[in-house]
Amino acid sequence: MAFSPDDLLNAFAREAKALPCMEALEALRVKYLSRKSGLVTELFKALPGLPPEERRGFGARLNEVKTAIEGRLDELAAELKARAEEELGRRDRIDVTLPGLPPPAGMLHPITRVRRQMEGIFRALGYSVEDAPEIEDDWHNFTALNLPENHPARDAQDTFYLRAPWLLRTHTSNVQIRSMKKHAPPLMILAPGRVFRRDDSPRHSPMFHQIEGLAVDRHLSFAHFKATLEHFLKQLFDASVAVRFQPSYYPFTEPSADVVVSCVFCSRKGCRVCSNTGWVEIMGSGMVHPQVLRNVGWDPERWSGFAFGMGIDRVAMIKYGMPNIRLHFESDARAMRSLL
Repeated sequence: MAFSPDDLLNAFAREAKALPCMEALEALRVKYLSRKSGLVTELFKALPGLPPEERRGFGARLNEVKTAIEGRLDELAAELKARAEEELGRRDRIDVTLPGLPPPAGMLHPITRVRRQMEGIFRALGYSVEDAPEIEDDWHNFTALNLPENHPARDAQDTFYLRAPWLLRTHTSNVQIRSMKKHAPPLMILAPGRVFRRDDSPRHSPMFHQIEGLAVDRHLSFAHFKATLEHFLKQLFDASVAVRFQPSYYPFTEPSADVVVSCVFCSRKGCRVCSNTGWVEIMGSGMVHPQVLRNVGWDPERWSGFAFGMGIDRVAMIKYGMPNIRLHFESDARAMRSLL
């Protein structure tokens, strides 16, 4: 016989001295212990051909060798596993003495950036920033602003009504009414805040941010109103922006005007932002209606004023070329960074 059990054990010991990995260990196990072609199996197959007097001792020794090989293979598996874990720990070890990774820098949301810019422009003109409740009553939200009972803005399809007379304010004009009731004229205020309307589209949201302004003093005219808004829009966008006032109608102003600006993206050549018109509507405005002044106890013969309002979300869309208003509310920092 070419191999005795002891020869087989010695050969295994030599091959088991330098195993680099678990794959090599598995190959060694198959070589010696495979049930089909392992060297130990081949020796067991040779037992019937031995003389009877040698067969018993040969078989007993072969069983001892098989048990020794199995035990050594288990030891080698444990050693290789421990060595791999040690290497992994050394490679992935955390050095607590190293400085930590700085957290990613945050940024202001486009709506916050635009609102602060607007507030800064008007504060420089002497305006103060005021606030009022988001849950408002019908009188401050509609009646005091000269909106008749049958006005479409009061319809439940446009307004979120709560228990009468309460509703979610549809504009920040309630700030104007409350401020005029709280302060004596003259008055120059800015009113930024959230408003709510039943509207949902790529350019409109059920909740959005609006900013309104109000100035009341003696002898304020449309010329003061026009100069103020032209100054504001050139500061907000660019000194070269063209401003146009178009006749309009609002129950709380008379005369009223829609204000449009030349598209800052295409310079009036026509693009997606301006719907190929070259102009973008930016706000509604006008001289304060005398009835609004009477509603808060101010004499329209002594005082006059102008008011304006615009959506901060829409201005941010125009300034940063945002394709959909929903981007404001999706909390996607990557999309925000790509715009700013």
